[in-house]
Amino acid sequence: MKNLLHTVIETNRAMQHRLWNDKLEFLGVRVALGELVTQFGEEHKIPARASLPEDEPRCPRSHHVVLLRTLEEGLRNIAAHAQASEVDVIVDDNDDAIMLTVKDNGVGPNGLPCHGKHGLRVLRERAHYLGGTLTFAAGPAGGAVLTVTLPKPAA
Repeated sequence: MKNLLHTVIETNRAMQHRLWNDKLEFLGVRVALGELVTQFGEEHKIPARASLPEDEPRCPRSHHVVLLRTLEEGLRNIAAHAQASEVDVIVDDNDDAIMLTVKDNGVGPNGLPCHGKHGLRVLRERAHYLGGTLTFAAGPAGGAVLTVTLPKPAA
């Protein structure tokens, strides 16, 4: 019983740790996104480039969380399904909205299995809740493009 309780506690801690991102909380969304892209490229041995704004985006924490979770899900899907040899992540920050685009040169959305789209559905709902959109489509030169656009609240 004691071992079971210890296992439950450790599992709970591990889940909380995965949900909490220290870099996002303490260093900002630029650092969190940039390091996630770098780690992905190193782990999967493929070029992964990030084009991020020079300054920390000025938008609510809820927007930062959606951007981070969208990037995590996009990279997870690329690793699992895309068979890509390179990845580009672009963040466009302007006065009205912030947009994150994750592009790969893999097999594209038609190469994905029909199951397993729960993550994108949850992210689409999160974006919609903030007044934004999430799209997943074939890229113009092949591969896939995942884009989330979030409007910034009026100042």
